[in-house]
Amino acid sequence: MRLLFRQRFFSWFDSYDIYDEEGNSVYTVEGRLAWGHCLHILDTEGNHIATVKQRVLTFLPAFELYLGEEYIGSVHKELTLFHPRYDIDCSGWQVDGDFMEWDYSITDNGGNPVAVISKELFHLTDTYVIDVARPEDALGALMLVLAIDAEKCSRN
Repeated sequence: MRLLFRQRFFSWFDSYDIYDEEGNSVYTVEGRLAWGHCLHILDTEGNHIATVKQRVLTFLPAFELYLGEEYIGSVHKELTLFHPRYDIDCSGWQVDGDFMEWDYSITDNGGNPVAVISKELFHLTDTYVIDVARPEDALGALMLVLAIDAEKCSRN
């Protein structure tokens, strides 16, 4: 399954549209006014289904993940020099990226691919392609991409 993650050009807060391979809207992400990033993921009918919320006052960036209103885990950036790395305390997944922090892979505990994320260049807004191995992992992969993108935005 392939998702196209595209940031909206005109928005006061972080807002994104997520499309499938055929260009159909799958999710909408709306940023909310809060300390740090707070991103609400909505389904095609406008129902709130998940949240990515930044923890404030931490040494390295950290994000809490919620499925509906239920806390499911967090994502923490690890201290590394050239190879960005994130610790995920839910789902047993691992995220590794490249030096430019544009391309990532998500693997499970066995090293099997869950998703591959790549940033498309030469767009006015952030645009990512998320290739998910199993459709049931699409929302989880999207939540991780949102956390990583929010961390990069906070740093810049």
